Amino acid sequence: MELANRIGDAVGFYKIGLGMLTGGGLALANELKQEHGKRIFLDMKLFDIGATVEAAVRGLAQYDLDFLTVHGDPHVVRAAKEGAAGKNLKILGVTILTSLDRSDLDDGMMQAGDVRDMVIERAARAFAAGADGVIASPNEAAAIRALPEAEGRLIVTPGVRPAGSSQDDQKRIATPAAAIAEGADHIVIGRPIWQAEDPAAAARAVLAELP
Repeated sequence: MELANRIGDAVGFYKIGLGMLTGGGLALANELKQEHGKRIFLDMKLFDIGATVEAAVRGLAQYDLDFLTVHGDPHVVRAAKEGAAGKNLKILGVTILTSLDRSDLDDGMMQAGDVRDMVIERAARAFAAGADGVIASPNEAAAIRALPEAEGRLIVTPGVRPAGSSQDDQKRIATPAAAIAEGADHIVIGRPIWQAEDPAAAARAVLAELP
């Protein structure tokens, strides 16, 4: 909350992930939304059997939040959409994490193939299952935007780093302007802003980069 106050109106949308959720993040999400008028992206990346995912999403959907991530497997997306039925919560399917490359997928015994092709296929399947949008790196955004199933759907891109920023643990990255140019609706930027000496100035610098 101190960070949000420092940033002020330079940022209107906050992502709250698992690392923060276990330390009071859901209460923070509600406070940011209800008392400060911020939009909230709850980054849970849910994955489980359908009944469990549906129940979890139904519980989260009672809060007036904006985005929720689940893994992009069709059975997970379908269950999440059932849980969010009647609410404004948008379900975003994760394709392949932007911190992973082909060697990581090999370690996890994922099918062989080009990562980009796998991301595009997972996005198409998530859309077909009813996802309101997908999470993918900027490198795949244009190809996903070109999918017939992507019409009217959201593309949210992590792995976005302003020019000159550290890559950190991201492996498939682009600058904010490049991500938007490739078809992203929303860009996710964490450490380059919250670790900056002046987070508000860092956020405004990102905005200044956008077309």
